[in-house]
Amino acid sequence: MSKQQRSAHNNKNSKHKHSKGEGAKPNGAAASSRPKPSGKPAYSREESKPMTGQKAASSKRRPNPGAGKAPHSYNQQRRSPSNTMTAEELKSGDIIIVTIKRLGINGEGVGYYRRKAVFIDGALTDEVVKAEVQEVQPKFIKAQLLEVEKRSPHRIEPPCPVFGICGGCQIQHISYEGQLAAKTDIVREAFNRYAGLDNLRFKPILGMEHPWNYRNKAQLQLKRQGREVIAGLYEADSHSIVDISGCPIQHPKVNEAVEKVKSVLEELRIPLYKENGSKDGVRTIVVRHGFQSGELQVTLVTAGSRLPRQDDFVRMLRLTMPEVSGIAMNINPKKTSLIFGERTITLWGAENMQESLSDLQFALSPRAFFQLNPQQTVKLYESVRAAAGLTGQETVIDAYCGTGTIGLWLAPYAKEVRGIETIPEAVEDARINAQRNGRTNASFHVGQAEELLPRWVKDGLRPDVIIADPPRTGLDPRFLETILRTKPKRFVYVSCNPSTLAKDCKVLLDGGYEIDWVQPVDMFPQTSHVECVILMKWRGEPK
Repeated sequence: MSKQQRSAHNNKNSKHKHSKGEGAKPNGAAASSRPKPSGKPAYSREESKPMTGQKAASSKRRPNPGAGKAPHSYNQQRRSPSNTMTAEELKSGDIIIVTIKRLGINGEGVGYYRRKAVFIDGALTDEVVKAEVQEVQPKFIKAQLLEVEKRSPHRIEPPCPVFGICGGCQIQHISYEGQLAAKTDIVREAFNRYAGLDNLRFKPILGMEHPWNYRNKAQLQLKRQGREVIAGLYEADSHSIVDISGCPIQHPKVNEAVEKVKSVLEELRIPLYKENGSKDGVRTIVVRHGFQSGELQVTLVTAGSRLPRQDDFVRMLRLTMPEVSGIAMNINPKKTSLIFGERTITLWGAENMQESLSDLQFALSPRAFFQLNPQQTVKLYESVRAAAGLTGQETVIDAYCGTGTIGLWLAPYAKEVRGIETIPEAVEDARINAQRNGRTNASFHVGQAEELLPRWVKDGLRPDVIIADPPRTGLDPRFLETILRTKPKRFVYVSCNPSTLAKDCKVLLDGGYEIDWVQPVDMFPQTSHVECVILMKWRGEPK
């Protein structure tokens, strides 16, 4: 179960937990008054969007700012503010010159005009840009990039023809070296702003040698243009689907499988959701590729329980895609942003796809969570293991454990691992995974960590290490209180949101902990998202 799947589940019952989904309130480096990013929020982590593509919408390609021409037309007669004009006197349409100081958490450039923060999509750190004011708020200004007057050496031409349109990638226009530096700076800025810390020990960010073709899963919406089936993402602020065929951050096998599924849907004229007013039909294509197993899993998400020409679809897909291990149909009749419904039917082949992470083996059902970037996941989990400092004698609590992958990774090095998760289905998957991999010292429990952990401590449990991997919204205040009452020697925080990470760490710092080191991990190259592993150690009661 992903962070955002968990968040969506909690929202449903009370209120992405991973995104960390395919959004939580953006928490930028600019404080709580940070404006909403333009368009729909990009997805991240386990359920992050499949990002960009190569085929359609090339005529709408977003120009590369800084190439010598203004990327957007603007009225040269618009007024340029005088030297004495204050930020509060600015109006929509005014032209301002801004020096960009850093990138925000959504990949936007952040600068200042008369000491008021200005957010400019597409602008890069250290650039001097001309921008047109779009919105003036009490604590910030939002402006549109017109021209780059001083260009960053890290600015490049984005390789994807729909960059800036599909909304999945935010920083393809930055060299990879520049991306890694920017993500480290985003984390530094968050700790400076929200925890008052500017001298933390940062380990070098863990990037990728080849920061493309890393995503093992695509979840794409469908529409038909003439006879052609289009699969992609919704364009920002619209209901128009952007074709992302050949997406450069998807694994080529995923892109190839999507094209083959589209071709069969076209040939058989299988109806799509809302096509000609129909409430039935196919809503979404979901394709997952096993990097280690080589297997392919195909799932059609439909609004109704009947798939026209089902047998022909299965036969033709098997002929054109011999490596497919299972074909399924998931039924989701609800009007919802969630991809999957509750019921899944196997149309052909195996119910589960086989995959592995190092020596851990997994059987993945169509709805089962699995990390989207397996190569970086190994680096992330090894960073967690280094932070835990296990010798084989420790009792470890894996809070917000999801399907138990972190706990199972650590189990061979610990005396006991106990995972806690609120979603019963995820706990059941974790238990199956533990049994499948022979992790007999790992157990998984349904409940809230802030309730179960105090109960266990009262019964005599003394955890040596507590690990938490929460949703973007961060740790529950009750859980922070539980940490301070329990006082484990080591607390390992895995975060996908630097702002909430820094705010939560401030509470623990004030309560007697200290930060030993910060390890950023680039789980999603070409996007603004950055993962962190933080090691905190108990130093004693606060003075």
